[in-house]
Amino acid sequence: MIAAATVRTGLAENLAQFALLVFVNALVGAMIGMERAILPPIASQVFHLEAHSAILSFIAVFGVSKALANRAAGRWADRVGRRPVLLAGWALALPVPLLLATAPGWGQVLAANALLGLSQGLAWSATVIMKIDLAGPRQRGLAMGLNEAAGYLAVAGAAALTDWIAGRAGLGTWIFLIGYAFALPGLALSMWAVRETIGHSRSEAAQAGAPESGARPPDLFWRVTLRDRTLSTVTQAGLVNNLNDGMAWGLFPAVFASAGVGLEAAGWLVALYPATWGLLQAGAGALSDRAGRRWMIAGGMAIQAAGIWVVAAAGQTAAPVAWFAAGQALLGLGTAMVYPTLLAVIGDVAHPGWRAEAVGVYRLWRDLGYAVG
Repeated sequence: MIAAATVRTGLAENLAQFALLVFVNALVGAMIGMERAILPPIASQVFHLEAHSAILSFIAVFGVSKALANRAAGRWADRVGRRPVLLAGWALALPVPLLLATAPGWGQVLAANALLGLSQGLAWSATVIMKIDLAGPRQRGLAMGLNEAAGYLAVAGAAALTDWIAGRAGLGTWIFLIGYAFALPGLALSMWAVRETIGHSRSEAAQAGAPESGARPPDLFWRVTLRDRTLSTVTQAGLVNNLNDGMAWGLFPAVFASAGVGLEAAGWLVALYPATWGLLQAGAGALSDRAGRRWMIAGGMAIQAAGIWVVAAAGQTAAPVAWFAAGQALLGLGTAMVYPTLLAVIGDVAHPGWRAEAVGVYRLWRDLGYAVG
């Protein structure tokens, strides 16, 4: 454990560990990205599911399990440290590629996605909390932008890669074995190179001198959910954001197919949204540090709405692929403005002594948006 008196916050002061955690989070993102483009067509073409509700069931299962893991991750990160939570997340990820690759029916796919949600909730939450610890108050938006950029660029890259493989070698669950190229390095780096960051949080809490002195408020869950105007507002916005993302993940491939878009082109369209989201997040997070959080969130939600409208209307146009691409890019831009900024607001408002658990409550509601969607 790092003694609170010996640590300094800031990206420059913690560059090596911060960069390592950015890479680790990219591996976390790649684990979910491998499903993004090919699992909906696998549901219909391999497992012969016809109802959209059945196909989308994997997103609901993933969202609920990830949301619950987010809540647990925030609480455990304050009690046992951030690094054990990260290691637990990677340990839960190890069976997932094999379960998906050998699934004889849709039930095993749902079980694998429940496990993947638990893994993502623990591992991604841990990297978020650790980067907030390291960055300190001055560059929190930039830190969250870099974290989420790495994760969602990896989502896009893994989605494009698995779709490319499927387009050349055929659609099959065996493709998910590629997950071990992400899970094994992620676990190894987390075990041997990542260092605990709770000392940074304790140092910041000691300097903050808040009336609560870092103690967990007894009403923390309800404070973040309903009672604090700022925290509850960003929680609601996070839920709506992931509602939109769940719809894009589960329904957009079907929308593209209904417009006659081929599997490979649909894969690149699916990847365009998280790629735009990932590429622009670092800049959006840094901009929120300078220009403020509120207009970034409100403007981003409005741009998301415009992107969804363009995708919904594109199938009736003479050039649907171009319009689908425009809608995906708009959705990615809006999400890039919103996603890191919401996390930065939590870091701004929550006291360092209970910030990790506040992040967990926020991410609980945000990722329930997948199931709501």
